[in-house]
Amino acid sequence: MNFIDEAYLEIKAGDGGSGASSFRREKYIPFGGPDGGDGGKGGNIYFKVNTNINTLIDFQNKKIFNAMNGQRGAGKKKFGAAGVDLIIEVPLGTVIYDELTDQELIDCNDKAGHYLIAKGGDGGMGNAKFKSSTNQAPRKCTPGFEGEKRSIRLELKSLADVGLVGFPNAGKSTFLNKVSSAKPKIGDYPFTTLRPHLGTIKGNESSYVIADIPGLIEGASSGAGLGIKFLKHISRTGLLLIFVDLYPSEELSPVRQITLLKNELDSFKDDLTQKVSWIICNKIDLIQDEELDIIQKEIETELNFSSKDIFFISAATGEGTKELLKSLETEVLDNKSDLA
Repeated sequence: MNFIDEAYLEIKAGDGGSGASSFRREKYIPFGGPDGGDGGKGGNIYFKVNTNINTLIDFQNKKIFNAMNGQRGAGKKKFGAAGVDLIIEVPLGTVIYDELTDQELIDCNDKAGHYLIAKGGDGGMGNAKFKSSTNQAPRKCTPGFEGEKRSIRLELKSLADVGLVGFPNAGKSTFLNKVSSAKPKIGDYPFTTLRPHLGTIKGNESSYVIADIPGLIEGASSGAGLGIKFLKHISRTGLLLIFVDLYPSEELSPVRQITLLKNELDSFKDDLTQKVSWIICNKIDLIQDEELDIIQKEIETELNFSSKDIFFISAATGEGTKELLKSLETEVLDNKSDLA
């Protein structure tokens, strides 16, 4: 399945119906008064969250949405029918921007959310509304008002408690596959993960969601590679896990990897370095214990990380993952209690 996390739409609410100009015509009443009814209101456009949708792929081909216009009024003071509202369903976590101003309009982060994006135009007035003591037979009626129209951009930002970042092949997908119900594609070549994956972790006291995004490369925040396209998916998370490959090429030492990754997070528009970050050193099954001690000391002294925020694991064998998951559950619960 393709994962589409951005879409551009043209939307227009319904126009209001015109008011009617009509006069009462009945037997024995040849000169009845004005009885033109008002036009109906145009339909509104709403966005609604559908938790069964997890991509914007439905908008890949359909990009223009119009709500129904209101009906015009009629004689005998009959009001025109209102246009039916249009409801557009989107995934949880969709953010809607005005395409012309880049202003954020709506953040669809509520499962029960029902968000008004464009208001339908009011109906026009029939001539019955213009009758007065000085004008008993007005012919005037007014047209309906035009409905709002917008050019908008949809962005899908995954709602997760924990985000995974790292260079390609750091082992993020292997870890997520090992500890959750998610089944991301795994391979020993760059950019195995081509779209974000969400995995649910069931702990002892609660469950939480982890988001894995495509591996970053140097220059990602400027558009290089695949990672920049998906950094927004971790902009909502309370905790970032920076995955470090302990068995990389010579020019990418663990300290060098962390430095480059933090530079990319810092350069991203939402400044992701503001978030709590833990260092996850992966592939300990390939490294001698003495080397692990040296690496930990380098991370602590050169990058000012506390020892409690550094974890050594093997995503492939599962070594160290239980301790990491236990700490993750405690951290997530603390974050949620702080927000409550």
